[in-house]
Amino acid sequence: MITRRNLIVSGVALVLAAALPHDARADDPAGILTAVYTRVAKGKGDGGGTFVIENKAAKAKYLSKSLIALWAKADARTKNGDGGPVGFDPVTNSQDPDVKSFKVAAEKQDGDKATIAVTIEAHQQDARANQADKTIRYDFVREAGQWKIDDIKGAVGGNPWSVRALLVDSFKY
Repeated sequence: MITRRNLIVSGVALVLAAALPHDARADDPAGILTAVYTRVAKGKGDGGGTFVIENKAAKAKYLSKSLIALWAKADARTKNGDGGPVGFDPVTNSQDPDVKSFKVAAEKQDGDKATIAVTIEAHQQDARANQADKTIRYDFVREAGQWKIDDIKGAVGGNPWSVRALLVDSFKY
């Protein structure tokens, strides 16, 4: 039997779920990145985001099949003892993560593709003197009903980089 209390609690839960901002839902690109950066910014914000790419299971959870295949091919060409083609944390655009806060903004979403920008702020004010270095862009594709990261793009010293381009460039050597 449904009591008045259970009915009210259920109704409030439904209203809150419907009122959640678009970027708070984990089934869309903005929601996925909100969850990722919430984890990245925890504590001192120095844990980084390599959990997105640290192993096959993580890559399967977050990355597109084509990006996983390209990464595997690039890793296979890496000599033992050498660092891989992506020698930094692309999620924090750094070697030494420092994320105090972040802002997620959908730039474009059409059908099965989306581009989401994440702007991060560090604890240290001068950590990212170049404004372009604070924003990381994610290209998403929809695969088998799920959103997956197809590329990560940023800048260092104002010079753009792309994970996909770094992986492709690794074949030139």
